Amino acid sequence: MGSHNGVVGDEENPHNGIRIQPVLSTPMAEQWKSEGGKKMNTTMGERLGLNELFSPQVWRASLAELLGTALLVFLLDTIVISSIQTQTKTPNLIMSVVVAITIAILLLATIPVSGGHINPVITFSAALLGLISFSRAAVYFLAQCLGGVLGALALKAVVNSTIEETFSLGGCTLSIVEPGPKGPITIGLETGQGLWIEVICTFIFLFASVWIAFDERQAKVHGAVVVCSIIGTVLGLLVFVSTTVTATKGYAGAGMNPARCLGPALIRGGHLWDGHWVFWAGPAIACMAFYLYIKIIPDHHFKGKEHKHDLLNILRHSLK
Repeated sequence: MGSHNGVVGDEENPHNGIRIQPVLSTPMAEQWKSEGGKKMNTTMGERLGLNELFSPQVWRASLAELLGTALLVFLLDTIVISSIQTQTKTPNLIMSVVVAITIAILLLATIPVSGGHINPVITFSAALLGLISFSRAAVYFLAQCLGGVLGALALKAVVNSTIEETFSLGGCTLSIVEPGPKGPITIGLETGQGLWIEVICTFIFLFASVWIAFDERQAKVHGAVVVCSIIGTVLGLLVFVSTTVTATKGYAGAGMNPARCLGPALIRGGHLWDGHWVFWAGPAIACMAFYLYIKIIPDHHFKGKEHKHDLLNILRHSLK
């Protein structure tokens, strides 16, 4: 999620001497330098990295995003269902701890190949900041969404119809419809409330954890294991907070990952589409807010590798 395309770039870990080398190194620097060391005039296609749409390396790396997201959806939705099924007094706490561990492990597994995004939020933020091209981001988006669908299909294949109906495949919901004394009633959060929770939780996720991954100095100091553990812990805490503070039946908690919400919605359908846009709009707004925050703070407080294709530079070029 940092450096060129993931949590920790190809930096040497001072603790074990192992060099983590992602399969896909984005050749952005070569697109921007001339023989004299000055910036070259580049086309919009180069700024968007359109050549990466036809790069076998990028598509091969996206396979890790596809499989990683599929496993993420399958495991997280299974965790949601099993935490409630065990009928413990603190299902939200158990769920949050297991979620944190699961995410950290999956990130570590995908970092060497794709950079360890497995979440459109990470990919979109990296593209806005210019850490990856928008073309690479589009390939990753496609892989992540397809992975979300495959994960939901895998879950549907192993649970019985009762659990599938009761827990909606562990999908993202704002509300549910239940039978009432005078007919069906809707229980859950209002759309506005759900949107605010998505925006706030996703921004906290980016600010408190992904920031460390995007900043190459912090990523190098802490190393992949620590960074992934921090990201997993922050997400686990946000899951706990969003499901506990609201304490509203029918609300599944902050999604913070549109691909995870899309999979069950496509496979299960029904009320999972009610307010589904919130789980896309909220994270998108948070990503834009995080990008503006990065642009406002002094440059020396953030150092990302090959920070070239950021959104403002692309917009400036398009207006010339």
